[in-house]
Amino acid sequence: MGETSERRRWMAVLAKAELAELARLWDALPDKPAWRRLRAPESGMVMVRGRAGGTGQPFNLGEMTVTRCAVQVADGAAGYGYVGGTDRRHAELAAVVDALMQDPARAGAVERAIVAPLAAAHEEARRRAAAKAAATRVEFFTLVRGED
Repeated sequence: MGETSERRRWMAVLAKAELAELARLWDALPDKPAWRRLRAPESGMVMVRGRAGGTGQPFNLGEMTVTRCAVQVADGAAGYGYVGGTDRRHAELAAVVDALMQDPARAGAVERAIVAPLAAAHEEARRRAAAKAAATRVEFFTLVRGED
């Protein structure tokens, strides 16, 4: 994977994370860096677009609230956090982790300590939801009478 797609992956994991789990993993991280806010957490609206059937013409589905934040850690890397909803702490923690993930010396440790556990938790939640939906699935079939 390229650098952009890797960053997209971890930013998606951070955005989808439950704040309580992200905060718990952050608190357990040793050697937390100092950071300063480049852009304080702020909430706003974005337009969500969809496609009929996933491949059709795009259309405006509606608006959703997002919160964004930009920080700079002590070593100079800038990180950005965009999360659904209005949780400012979630956006700020996501931005700090994004900045740490850009440092090759820290990326592996931060991946193991924060990003991988969050990705595993999200995948487990997705798997449970899929299993619950599959349990309600109904199979239809047609019987042919054979008179034709």
